[in-house]
Amino acid sequence: MLNVKRNQYKKGVLAAYGEMFLKSEGVRKLFQKKLVQNLRFFLIKGKVDFKIYSFRERIFIQTEQISKTIKIVKKVFGLVWLAESYYFPEIKLKDFSDFIAENYADWIKKNETFAIKLKLEKGLLRENRKKIIDKIAKSIERKVDLTKPKRQIFVEIRRNGYWLYFKKQKGIGGLPSRSNDKVLTLVSGGIDSPVASYLIAKRGAENIWLHFHSFPLVSDISIRKVRELANVFLNYQPSLKIYFIPFQKIQLEIKTNAPPEYRVLLYRRAMLKIGEKIAKQEKCYALVLGESLGQVSSQTLSNIGISSQGIKMPILRPLIGFDKEEIIKLAKKIGFFDISIKPQEDCCTLFVSKHQTAEGKIEKVKKIEKFLKISKMVSKIVKEAKIELF
Repeated sequence: MLNVKRNQYKKGVLAAYGEMFLKSEGVRKLFQKKLVQNLRFFLIKGKVDFKIYSFRERIFIQTEQISKTIKIVKKVFGLVWLAESYYFPEIKLKDFSDFIAENYADWIKKNETFAIKLKLEKGLLRENRKKIIDKIAKSIERKVDLTKPKRQIFVEIRRNGYWLYFKKQKGIGGLPSRSNDKVLTLVSGGIDSPVASYLIAKRGAENIWLHFHSFPLVSDISIRKVRELANVFLNYQPSLKIYFIPFQKIQLEIKTNAPPEYRVLLYRRAMLKIGEKIAKQEKCYALVLGESLGQVSSQTLSNIGISSQGIKMPILRPLIGFDKEEIIKLAKKIGFFDISIKPQEDCCTLFVSKHQTAEGKIEKVKKIEKFLKISKMVSKIVKEAKIELF
């Protein structure tokens, strides 16, 4: 037990942000405000009793529910590390050293070595770093090892107080959720697109999802999977809007009037046109796809170009340089994988031939589209969308 008065310190979780620190002062403050808002949202959602103290470079969450808080905070975009910590808002160096001297046996066993890692705000104390470390360490009756210590004591001395912690845990990094503009992500229910959504959300973009399905021509499994994926995604983004689009009418039109080897390209072009229309309605600044270069025939460079031609807003592909193994590893880490691999009938399953062209010709695609009624169908289908809020 700590041999100090309880009102001398606050117990909780100290968190640090990374690249936000590189922003201009005005932008950093806005981002940090958004980060604190997100932390509050997720901690309240997790039914944690807490109080937040926001400082330059650091955020301290006062709470007795340490394990639960760490589990939640590790999934909040914008934080690079976090640690169980003690915060001393008003204390002198001697009292802080006495606190450590009285309690180090709770943190460092007799046969363990230790080292003190000090972060000192410039110009705050007269003593230099070495003298401060010596003052703290002199009463710790354990062996010092500066190379490979068994235990590390992290000390931060700042104008707003002292922090003491022992083990850093890696945060998720990135920028705070919703600190950037909105994007529309086409989510299939498979492995790739949810991971792409996560990666773009990690850069601060707010996601809206768009899912194409062929229900009732096929089962509603893909719809149910997307709902499950949405509930996992809510660990990272506070809320989510999803558009569910019935796509079978366009698929039947293409299957009836287009060469088999061009069907996937035509499906994808139609999807992007619908996506662009919805994105504009939602004031999104880009479309997001889960494409990985060369993974399937529709994702060769030539076919990616054909699919995208005519779309006037940016199309982002966060996974373009990833291989399948890397994507699967990320899906498992995020929590999507077990849902994504559940068997489903893809919206194109009934409408795709075995042999798709890996190098389509845009002239031929445009010639085919002249005979199709897709353009007239797009607006009608958008109106048939079912919107769900999560």
